[in-house]
Amino acid sequence: MVAAAGALILKMVIAAFSGMGAATFCHPLDVIRVQMQTEGATHSNPYECGKSILKNEGFTNGLYAGIGAAYLRQWLYGSFRVGIYAFLLEQAQNRNIEAGLAKNAIPFTSKLFMGCTSGGIGSFVGTPSELALVRMSADSKLPVDERRNYKGVVECITRIAREEGITALWTGATVTVLRAMVLSACALGIASEIKVKLTNSGTFGADGQMFGGIPLLFVAFLTSSFVANIFANPFDVVKSRTQNQKVEKDGSAKYKSMVDCFFKILSEEGVLTLWAGFVPAFVKLAPYTIISLVLTDHITKIVTGKSAL
Repeated sequence: MVAAAGALILKMVIAAFSGMGAATFCHPLDVIRVQMQTEGATHSNPYECGKSILKNEGFTNGLYAGIGAAYLRQWLYGSFRVGIYAFLLEQAQNRNIEAGLAKNAIPFTSKLFMGCTSGGIGSFVGTPSELALVRMSADSKLPVDERRNYKGVVECITRIAREEGITALWTGATVTVLRAMVLSACALGIASEIKVKLTNSGTFGADGQMFGGIPLLFVAFLTSSFVANIFANPFDVVKSRTQNQKVEKDGSAKYKSMVDCFFKILSEEGVLTLWAGFVPAFVKLAPYTIISLVLTDHITKIVTGKSAL
């Protein structure tokens, strides 16, 4: 039991540091995504959005607004999501070995379930950091007199708790958790399945280790990222809208719930709005997934001698 707990914690720590490395490179794309998905978006494409942010707000306060929240998110969300998935996958592999089966003879549906489970747990724990990330990334888009002007992730979270109540830190938690379950099932479950199939095909060398296994992992994670983004983007739009909306002093807000937000978007803006920001979301998700999971897999191999995924 103690050994299992230690293995889980180690995987979570590796996942957190790997996620921070990926977030450092990909955060500007996340800022662009949030600004294109939140209400009042006027940018016609990601390039124009990024150019406008850089011109009006600068590099640090614009494209890297909320980077502290992004790092915190890796410790609260990324560590649980990838760490728990890697742990569950390893446990399933060990059970197969003990039963005399092939190590990777794990049903695809089981991998999807592992991704759903790890994503749901990580997302619930990490919702406050996700909320802070959305608020800080979208703040520069608001009129000057309506900006919240958060000084950092700690101040953002404490102000939300003080001004709106502790439970406000889990604003949009339902859609955030659902999004994470869908995203993790696709990004992790599909990636693991593709990795096994490509390894067995021999296309990427013996045991998939051509050029250190990087090409195989790149194809697996790129493909899984694209599929994950298709299914997760509608949840992402609803999440961004509900988490960034302004709550009046009397507690009223435009969107009363996730479902209310969903149907208002459909009726007022059309179904395609649910895929608003798809390009920046994918452009951010793909390199983030590739960098974070490649780092996780390689660091895990160095530390434990085993593959993480």
